[in-house]
Parts: sequence; structure tokens; C-alpha cells
Amino acid sequence: MRVALIIYGFLPVHIGGTEVATYHIARHLINEGHEVHIITIHDSGLPKEEITDGIYIHRISNRFRQRRVTNWLFRLGALKKIAEINPDIIHCQDIWSGIIGLISKRLLGKPYITCGQGTDIYSSWKHKKTVTKIVSKNADAVIALTEDMRKRLLDIYKREVYIVPNGIELARFEGISRENTRKNLGIKSSEKIILFVGTLRPVKGVKYLIKAMKTVFEKQHDARLFIVGSGKEEESLRTLARELNIEKQITFVGRVENELVPEYMAAADIFVLPSLREGMSVVILEAMASGLPIITTDTCGMSEIIREGRNGLLVEPKKPEQLAEKILLLLQDENLRREISTNNKENARKYNWENITAELKKIYYKVLGK
Repeated sequence: MRVALIIYGFLPVHIGGTEVATYHIARHLINEGHEVHIITIHDSGLPKEEITDGIYIHRISNRFRQRRVTNWLFRLGALKKIAEINPDIIHCQDIWSGIIGLISKRLLGKPYITCGQGTDIYSSWKHKKTVTKIVSKNADAVIALTEDMRKRLLDIYKREVYIVPNGIELARFEGISRENTRKNLGIKSSEKIILFVGTLRPVKGVKYLIKAMKTVFEKQHDARLFIVGSGKEEESLRTLARELNIEKQITFVGRVENELVPEYMAAADIFVLPSLREGMSVVILEAMASGLPIITTDTCGMSEIIREGRNGLLVEPKKPEQLAEKILLLLQDENLRREISTNNKENARKYNWENITAELKKIYYKVLGK
């Protein structure tokens, strides 16, 4: 089977959850003998065509001052590439790229699948309902990552919507020495590490975590916050830490390669994701696989993944006082941390990429009538 995966941004420049998930879907399909082509935008400094880990990557130039023209240049370039590749099926990794699938179906007769990822479902954008309805109506299959996403898609257009979550590579998070990793990162054995991993932008709610840490540091003197990631909000977050006089207890690690994330997970005691909205967070699954107790916001279906008191704790968005309370609860209750850690390692197994890819293939074959 020849599969074309359409995604607007891809590794190594774009390293969000959808990009990482797309890579793993491609790799697992290739491991089972399928041919996979990823069609994405062309980022400066990267080749337009290359083969990485067996994946054919096609980067389409779309440079133009007007965004609307830029989007259509990419769509037209992607359509031309699809015609060259001649895939059996097109997998569009969000509603926006589903427009390319729709055009390909109309002009080339290619079946397409569209997948709601999060931002395309939860954020507001021009002609959202119209585009989502047309893309969903004409797709040969529609996928949502969570039940909450499924319901929101059904609110716009009622049809069968499959639920296939993101996955994780369990092996990447196993067998890592906590002691050696802490030594390499300069972390004392007595320190309690709270970890955030993600892009530093307002929707991730990191400023509320920093505000919460003011209270945490006052009551837990051996605590430290590690912020792994970069983004446009970094400078304002550093300024906030200085204003609160807690900058010495916060380490801004900056952007790290995805393969290094398991080391930071292994060194941490608690993982916090204070997002204002979130789709199917890959980093939450990675924290689960690492056996970390998790604190996250009860938004956009996160309660489908995190069960209060069992494999993590939930707070309301934009509530630093709740974050501080839950962080202190976990820091001061070693038995609760240990129980949640055990539950998370066990629960993470169902998100193994082998299982997720198997579900995707069932949908592919159903669409293709095999």
C-alpha cells in the first residue's frame, strides 16, 4: 500500500505532537512493508526532496507575502506531487489539509482520510464550520483523537467518526538510569523536579505554572522547575520569573531534540501541562510512559486520558492556586506519587504505536475495500 500523509509542518523544524505522531505513523507503516510519502511545506535550509528513515519527504515551496496565496500555492504543489506519487490513499493530518484531500478526490479520484488533531477543532478560524463540514462530508473516513473531538466534529456534520488516539514508543522511555541522568543534568539527588515540556506559547499556560511555583517554592525549598522548549513567549516568561524573584529556581532548558526528552522525564518527579486547550497530547503520553505523576488542565477531553487520583490530577485552566495545591500534594505524598507512577506505566501500554497503527490500517483497508 502506498500512503500519502499530508501535514503543513514537519520535523525537524516543527516538533509539536502532530508532527511527532506523523513521523511514528510513517515509520510503523514502513516497518510493515508499506510505502509512505509525507507532503509538507518547504522550510528554509532543508532539501525539497529526501528519504529519511525510509520515509519519502516532499517539501513544497509556498513563499508569498499574502497568506491566502501561500496556502493555495502549497495546496496546488501538493496536488501536483500527489499526482506524481499516485498513492492508494491520502491521509490528511488535520481539517485544513483535508482541503487537499478533497481536491485530490475530485480531480484525481483518490480516497482520503481526514483527522481532527486539536487546534483545527478547538480554535476559531475563518469559515471553520463550512470547511469542516465539506471536508468531513466528502472524506472516505474521519478520525478524531478523543471522544471530545469526535463530539465536536459531529456537532458540525453527523457521520461515522473513528477514534484513534496518538501513540508512543514505549521502548524510548524504558531502562533509563534516573541517577545517571540527574548527574548529567546537574540535578542533586535531594531535589524535587517539576517538569514542563512543550512550545512556549500562550495556549500552553506556562505563565500560570510559573505563578504557581512562587507558592510551591515558599513551602518546598528543595523544588525546582525545568521548562523544556522554546517559543515566542520565552522572554516574557523569563521576565515573569524575575519579577516574582524565583528565577534562580527555574531552569529554562530551551529547545531539545525529541530523542532527549526521555532523559528529562527520567530525571523529573512530577510533570505539569497547564494548557488552556489541548488535543491528544503526545507529551502527556510520554510522561505516562516514564511513570511520572501528571498534573494537567481539565480541558478538551483531557479527562479521557487522566483519571483524577489514579494516573494524575486535574485542575481548571488559568488557576495557579490550584496548580500549586496539586503540586504540593504530590511532592508531600510519596505513596501517592508511587501509586500514580505504577498506574501510568501500565496505562501507557495501550498507546503503543504498534496498536495505534494497527487501528489506522483497519480504516485504510476498509476505505480501500480490502
